[in-house]
Amino acid sequence: MDVKQILIFGLLLVHVRTCMGNRCYADHELSDAADRKLRSRYPQPPDPSPAAAPDSPASCPVALYQQQPPQHISGRSLSPWRYVLVTMKDHYPSTYAEAQCLCSGCILIQDNSGPEKRPLSVESFDYNSVPIKQSRVFLKRELCSDGKTYHLRPVTLEVAVGCTCARVRTSS
Repeated sequence: MDVKQILIFGLLLVHVRTCMGNRCYADHELSDAADRKLRSRYPQPPDPSPAAAPDSPASCPVALYQQQPPQHISGRSLSPWRYVLVTMKDHYPSTYAEAQCLCSGCILIQDNSGPEKRPLSVESFDYNSVPIKQSRVFLKRELCSDGKTYHLRPVTLEVAVGCTCARVRTSS
């Protein structure tokens, strides 16, 4: 074999390998194929239960910190969050839970030397509540060249999984 034949053979192998990775599926096969691929190649983290509907107003729960804070870390954090459901119809999984920060600032707990001796909580804007993001692989449904079937392309998206307090950015 000369160099030209080896090069042509190599290109043919690349083409065959690429086509095998982009197998086309009929509509009724798509969901099962996506589930198989996600389980075998792209394991998914368990989704937490969403605490509220995405259209309900989110507010900073400063008053809760005057009492006993909730047990879950999302409510005990000085930058509390809730989970909302996000839907992307052309992706698998098509629905997932994403963290939404409830405060702009961060909750500071101050000692109260008054008669009640309960801690006083305030939202401080000297700090920001910022989402903590994690890369997550989804499978995007894309139309094949025949115009009737679909292939699944892995795409990586950043998903908010919680919130934390950070110092306010200052320009230098």
